[in-house]
Amino acid sequence: MFSWMTKDDGKKKNTEVFENVVTGLRHIYKNKLLPLESAYHFHDFHSPALDDPDFDAKPMIMLVGQYSTGKTTFIRYLLERDFPGIRIGPEPTTDSFIAVMHGDKDGIIPGNALVVDPKKQFRPLSKFGNAFLNRFQCSMLDSQVLKGISIVDTPGILSGEKQRVDRGYDFTGVLEWFAERVDRIILLFDAHKLDISDEFKRSIEALKGHDDKIRIILNKADMVDHQQLMRVYGALMWSLGKVLQTPEVARVYIGSFWDQPLRYDSNRKLFEAEEQDLFHDLETLPRNAALRKLNDLIKRARLAKVHAYIISSLRKDMPSMFGKDSKKKELIKNLDQIYIQLQREHQISPGDFPEVKRMQLELANHDFSKFPALKPKLIETVDEMLANDIAKMMSQIPMEDAAKPQQNAVVRGGVFSGVQDTDTPFGFKQFEGVQAGRGEQEWIVAREKYKYDEIFERLVNNEGKVAGAAAKQEMVKSKLPNNVLAKV
Repeated sequence: MFSWMTKDDGKKKNTEVFENVVTGLRHIYKNKLLPLESAYHFHDFHSPALDDPDFDAKPMIMLVGQYSTGKTTFIRYLLERDFPGIRIGPEPTTDSFIAVMHGDKDGIIPGNALVVDPKKQFRPLSKFGNAFLNRFQCSMLDSQVLKGISIVDTPGILSGEKQRVDRGYDFTGVLEWFAERVDRIILLFDAHKLDISDEFKRSIEALKGHDDKIRIILNKADMVDHQQLMRVYGALMWSLGKVLQTPEVARVYIGSFWDQPLRYDSNRKLFEAEEQDLFHDLETLPRNAALRKLNDLIKRARLAKVHAYIISSLRKDMPSMFGKDSKKKELIKNLDQIYIQLQREHQISPGDFPEVKRMQLELANHDFSKFPALKPKLIETVDEMLANDIAKMMSQIPMEDAAKPQQNAVVRGGVFSGVQDTDTPFGFKQFEGVQAGRGEQEWIVAREKYKYDEIFERLVNNEGKVAGAAAKQEMVKSKLPNNVLAKV
């Protein structure tokens, strides 16, 4: 529970009390950010308005990759069971967007029924039309994993001649919609399929702006030996470098995410460590869900402010009577110059502006004379929201996390049981390192003790002790830093 003081229109002080952070986010969005979005047609240009299910939804993971890279198999590996509507094969089998979610009974909800369900967050997807809705479904099943997260399987991205066949709906537009709302975007690559097709490149470009959510997997890595894996990894990084266009090196998780024997097991320890890192990142999604929603709301608020400045600037430059069409074309053509002007006037970072080419295409379909003028009051409300309300919610998240039961803070069941396994000898790094010798009768030090007894006897003096200088000379052979050796 938390509260803070706000002023209503009558300047009276009220105490707003919210049950949790998510409830608070929903309230400030509807009362402070949504009026700005509605006034400047934000929903026509960027993203539909957020509904209650967008705030209440469980964390979501979206899998993206070319066909036959193991996306659907990865979901089965996570759940450790099949889900309704599953199809796996070397050909492009998954031809639909499938939302795999928790339900008391196994079943499939078709897309047209799904987008009218007020309890689900998919209602805005109806704008993509019947061609998409016929290729969209929700698979419900009773899985412990799905109590913590939901998973979205996407159609295999095509390559070669197949990618020139139109899908009948805006594929990259659907990906963008999901990218805004999911908590993790997993890009899967096959060790034998490293080429990035034109459609895959467009799909990755559609995910720009969500780099913090992207995780990259090099799947089926057991199908190549150690030397080949090094070459495959280098080739993948080269391909990604041309598409992602970032100075940082992307983190790539290497492994074989299915339940079959490894073909080459020389990299077994590497695969286990990589799998552990990836699943630890995924299992903590419920704990960080409120923080992710808050972060996305901040990004949305910044974009909405910039959008308002752009729209009001275009309205201001329009003539009142004649030459509207020619002026509109001129403004669209010089949109990048308008961006630079707004940056100077309002001290806005260039990274906050929407992409010029995309904005130009959207603006061509609108009448600039009907755009509203700048309303400083709406901008001030959003600024106050970012400065005060959001900051106070940030301080409440650690308190809410501490009060949350531990079993609700992480994903449980399925393959995640192995991540948390400390009971069986097959848990990660069980009976290795400090765990070596666990459960054995003999003290593990006794196995090697004779070697160190010989060293001690060689160094010991008449008093039965080892002098400091002699000990140092022997201990520096371990190559540990002096500050560590001093503690030893």
